[in-house]
Amino acid sequence: MVAQIKTVSFQGLDVQTVDVQVLMTSGLPKVTIVGLPERAVGESKERVRGALASLGLMQPPAHVSINLAPADLAKEGTHFDLPIVLGLLVEMEVLAPDCLQGLLAMGELGLDGSISPVVGALPAAIHANRLGLSLICPEAQGQEAAWAGPELDIIAPRSLLALMKHLMGRQQIPRPKVRSSDQIERRPALDLRDIKGQETAKRALEITAAGGHNLLLIGPPGAGKSMLAARLPGLLPPMTAEEALSVTMVHSLAGTLTEDGLVSSRPYRDPHHSASLPALVGGGTKAKPGEVTLAHLGVLFLDELPEFDRRTLEALRQPIETGAMTVSRANAHITYPAHFQFIAAMNPCRCGYLSDPGRACSRAPKCGQDYQARISGPLYDRVDLVLEVPAVAALDLGLAPSGDASVVVAERVLRARELQARRFGQHESQTLLDKPPVNASLEGDRLEDHCALEPDGRRLVAEAAEQLNLSARGYHRLLRVARTIADLDEQEMIQRLHIAEALSFRRLALA
Repeated sequence: MVAQIKTVSFQGLDVQTVDVQVLMTSGLPKVTIVGLPERAVGESKERVRGALASLGLMQPPAHVSINLAPADLAKEGTHFDLPIVLGLLVEMEVLAPDCLQGLLAMGELGLDGSISPVVGALPAAIHANRLGLSLICPEAQGQEAAWAGPELDIIAPRSLLALMKHLMGRQQIPRPKVRSSDQIERRPALDLRDIKGQETAKRALEITAAGGHNLLLIGPPGAGKSMLAARLPGLLPPMTAEEALSVTMVHSLAGTLTEDGLVSSRPYRDPHHSASLPALVGGGTKAKPGEVTLAHLGVLFLDELPEFDRRTLEALRQPIETGAMTVSRANAHITYPAHFQFIAAMNPCRCGYLSDPGRACSRAPKCGQDYQARISGPLYDRVDLVLEVPAVAALDLGLAPSGDASVVVAERVLRARELQARRFGQHESQTLLDKPPVNASLEGDRLEDHCALEPDGRRLVAEAAEQLNLSARGYHRLLRVARTIADLDEQEMIQRLHIAEALSFRRLALA
């Protein structure tokens, strides 16, 4: 008789059911795993043998065949350990055959019989809930799995022995209790009032947050560019329950979740400029999600933008434009969500002091032209707002804080976002790959319908398009930014002053 239990295989964020079939027959003592297992899956037999030995159970001297179906689907990960050992225990007649019915199991075994965490517990739990199955997962990931819904039956044992006792009816493992989102401690938001001066930059940050736009900050070292970028998450609206769940699924697959099991704050990712192409956009031998996906529904900040590898920067063009990142490999094409707000910062030249009256660059203007030429035109064209951030005078640092606090600005941002959500006719995205309902996502007929211009504003747009030689993409981005400024003013029609302010955040060229 063949023992069967279900587990999962991950293809990006797509979860597929895998049937683990275990058959023990007479023959030479050997364990064979078939069904396209990768190396970690092939090593499961050693971990299974050690875990059984820790319980005083010796694997019978028989031929054990383990089939992972469907056989044409590549299997990777250490979570196959637990379903394999459960199937083997049924074949050894330690567990009853019917005790595995309706179960989906995942977990890595230690040689001492412990069950260690694995990636993807939340997506697996949601998948099990959808199929009407009970989930067996490591104890450390019980809270994470519980976010899939209160109706899901979850068994979260600490060890193989505890799980066996539960399945035999000798000991009950209680269902993990999930804390409500209100009980989860959130990171305190950084305050805009911590930054002295830079009122124009703060205004640009407010517009960026309100419309979901991208922003490039150019200025000398010490001007506060990184401080400004770090305060953007504090201006964004709180995530909805659906958004928190989708972000948590991404981080669950990446193995970056905290013990709370839920990402309740918008992600803020700031990779170093030495980051490789797979690290930033995803990939590698296992096509894992990169920084653009880990920043989903949050902020991706690239400091020292020209110092990044040129190929790496060019790869950002797809996720910035589409909100998704497709990683292609020989055996798979995986699409990850990547709806992030792109914030970049850079010096105006290599030494950093181009146009600084106090410390003029000795090689100007060629130094700035060569340095800024590292940013390609197509990438630059995908940035909605470009702002020069001047250095702050030493005397200004002693002044009292000025401008509105982050909580005040966040209220204005929230009101503008609510206007946009009503304009889109929805309050949250329908799927992981849907674009958020923000002005930065306006395109096609919707862009024309919702960007109504007053006559003076229309004339100014026409003059700007002609004099600045705006591309079609640049023209549309100008309209989207102006629409956001009008939303912050709670105006239905885009006026001339809104167009003028939007134009102030565009430059003809970087140099």
